[in-house]
Amino acid sequence: MFTVQGKGHTVRIRGFTLLEIMLAVGILGLMSLAIFRFVQSNMLALRLSSDTAARDSQYDGLRDLLTAEWQNLGSVRSKMYGEAFKINDRERDWVRWTSGAGPGLLTRYAPGDFTVTLRLQPESEKSNRLDLGLLRKPTDDSDSGETNETWVPLIKDVSSLQISYFSPNLNNWIDRWSNTSQPPWLVRLTVGRTDSAVPWEVIIPLRRTPY
Repeated sequence: MFTVQGKGHTVRIRGFTLLEIMLAVGILGLMSLAIFRFVQSNMLALRLSSDTAARDSQYDGLRDLLTAEWQNLGSVRSKMYGEAFKINDRERDWVRWTSGAGPGLLTRYAPGDFTVTLRLQPESEKSNRLDLGLLRKPTDDSDSGETNETWVPLIKDVSSLQISYFSPNLNNWIDRWSNTSQPPWLVRLTVGRTDSAVPWEVIIPLRRTPY
């Protein structure tokens, strides 16, 4: 507080003390910290939600791709064949079929027929991470090597792939499909996810359904 004297009167002007200024700065600092933490936590939640949605959309896309592909396969021409096996106690099943241009080849203009295999494959020779994808090779290719094979990864870093087939003759699920002249009615895929304790599972009908 300080005093200003004029003619015939005195004006007292009160200023802020150092303690009051320090308290005000402290309160502003606490408010700023609270706002920062609130914004930071919301940004983190949004990022995690966005990452989860992006990962889930990969599996939705895989379901749609396989449904479109398998429901358009011919009963004889497709020659669907599936095998069940494990490597190091990890499910590494695969399913193979024959198709022309379309969803299974991820192109509309490929000439001729291709053998397409849905399977797991190591990310690299020195990696233990497995990718889920499609291995494509021309059916008229006599080369037994990997020269004309094309690998298309669909989902990165999965832990397992288990495939089972519903047989109309047995009225039951079986682990492998060897009847290449008749496709199964249903194919069930179970994919172990490294980002979730719950595996992803889907049942794909090979016959078109009204629902």
